[in-house]
Formats: sequence, C-alpha cells, structure tokens
Amino acid sequence: MTGSEWFGAAPGGLNRYFTDLYRAMAQHPGVSVTAAAFGTADDVGAGSWGPAGGSTLRRTRTAFTARDHLARGTVIDRHFCLYGPLARSGATALPLVVHFHGPWAQESAMAGESAVAVRAKHLFERLRYRGADRFIVLSGTFRDVLERDYNVAPERISIIPPGVDLRRFHVAPHDLSTPTRTVLCVRRLERRMGIDVLLRAWPQVLAVHPDARLVVVGTGTAERELRAQAAPLADTVTFTGRVDDDRLTDLYARATVSVVPTVALEGFGLIALESLAAGRAPIVTDCGGLPDAVRDLDPTLIVPAGSSDALGDRLVTGLNGALPDPAACRAHAETFTWDVAAARHTALYRDLR
Repeated sequence: MTGSEWFGAAPGGLNRYFTDLYRAMAQHPGVSVTAAAFGTADDVGAGSWGPAGGSTLRRTRTAFTARDHLARGTVIDRHFCLYGPLARSGATALPLVVHFHGPWAQESAMAGESAVAVRAKHLFERLRYRGADRFIVLSGTFRDVLERDYNVAPERISIIPPGVDLRRFHVAPHDLSTPTRTVLCVRRLERRMGIDVLLRAWPQVLAVHPDARLVVVGTGTAERELRAQAAPLADTVTFTGRVDDDRLTDLYARATVSVVPTVALEGFGLIALESLAAGRAPIVTDCGGLPDAVRDLDPTLIVPAGSSDALGDRLVTGLNGALPDPAACRAHAETFTWDVAAARHTALYRDLR
C-alpha cells in the first residue's frame, strides 16, 4: 500500500482512510501487508518515506524511487496519484490497484488554482492511472466520475464502502439539562466543503435557538475567509483548528448534532460514520456518497447541497429533538466495519494474482 501521509502526521479523510485500512488489512487472516507514506506511524510494517513536510517535488521523487517493498509484494495498491513507485519497473511487474479518492485536478480548481496547474494535474492523474488493473471507489458517485472524466471501463471499477474504527469513539448520552445546543462540523476548511453555506444558515438557527453554538474543527485554504464571514456571529461560532483524537471524541460527546455541508466532490464522507460511531446523527447534503452513510438510518438527515434554507431548517428541527437517538446512530455505524472492508479488498487482490 502506498499513500500520501499517515493520519498521525497529517489529519484528513484520505489519510484516516489509508491508515485505518492498513491496520484492518494487517489484522486480516491470510494477508501480509506493508505500507509506506510520509510521516511516521507506530504500526508494525508501517513504513515512512520521510517527514510529512517539505517540497512536493522532493517528496514525489522520494516516493517514486522507493523500491524496497516491491520485492515483497504481489499487488501494489496506490492511494494518491502523486506518490508511490511504478508497479512495473524492470523485472518487477505487479498488479496495480488504484484507490480513487477524488479528482485531484477538479479539487484544485475549486480551491482557486490556475487553469495551467489544473490541466497539469489532470494529465498527471491520467498518466498515473494508466495501466491500473483495478480501481476502488467508496461510492457510485466517484465510479461515475472515473467513467466520465477518466474514461475508465466500468468493469475495472469496484465499489467498496469504508469502515469506521468503533473503538476510537464511545457513545455519550445527550445532556438535556442545559438549553445550550451544540452543532459540530469537522471538515477541511476548503470552499467545496460548504462551510460558507453553513454560516449563511446559522442566523436561521439562532432565530429559534439563540443559545445554540457552532463548533468548526479543521484547517484549510479557506480558513481566513470563513473566519471573516463568521465574524458577525463570533459569540456563537468557534473555530478550533486541528484537534487530536481525544479532543475530537470529547467534542462529539458535547455535541447535539453534527453537520457535513459539502457542496462538491465528496466521495463518501468518512466523518459522517465517525459521528455515528460517537452516537451523534450527522445532517449531510445530497453530495456524492454522503447519503450512503445515513440513508438507511434516517433519510431526513439528507438536505440539498448548497441550500442554506434547507440546511437551517433541518438543523432547527434537529435541535428541537428530531434526530435518531445515540443508540440508533451507533447501531447504524456498526454496519460499516473495517473487517468487512478488509475482506472485500482481500478478495479483489486475490483475483489479480
């Protein structure tokens, strides 16, 4: 397995997924797995290409020239197009699996990068995807993106939903002894994450629940503009920046409801599963694979992407009490296990040997 960074070195959905999948594969019967990414991980067999920081060019060169683990492998599974060696080099020729976590070029375009940079990234993606034997996506949405934008044949794409680490989160009962209600949003602070829509919806929530509080966890390129947008609401909105797992668990315990307001390019939304594992219902948009996380629990948790009115209305009814209870949320999270995901990955790898 080759990734971008280990989650402990650089928090984020892709890195969380890569780290947790590696751990699940390492514990799966009949599987021997090694993995490499930037930063350090404490797991046995978890390799590192060096520190998580530094120039992109240096990191790309370092990961591209890494060869030591290839001699021990039968399949290479690449999780980010920029990093990792060729699967076919000299006498070494391994089946290549590509995890498609999202269209890198399109994400860069939404972050405001230049047209030249976006085109270069798209060409690089296509180059690195060339020769892949199989692609893995987390939802039907990104399967469609691969088919439409990268001309990948549907028979080469497998949908394998993610799991959630149920040991990381514990369920706390709602504290209804105080009139204060807390909404928790855990997201990278990027434009496509829809936090600007959430902030536009927030006055609508305060009109009904004046004591409500919004806690936004994360960092990103849009942080300055989002803080400026939230300035008139400063007494009710808190930006925490990056937090560790212990602090995140505590924030879930204190929250009434969580929200994932993404407006574009959401492959699944692992954070929705983590909220459910903590016993807190996530209100999500109908963007990408997000509905897959909650549809079978309560379809009213899904609102139209980009609609501040719809999001505000659902937050109000949620704070009024119209939410699945913590036990139901946790039970639903338990239908997404890493054991099942690891078994499906193992079956796919064996098909390629």
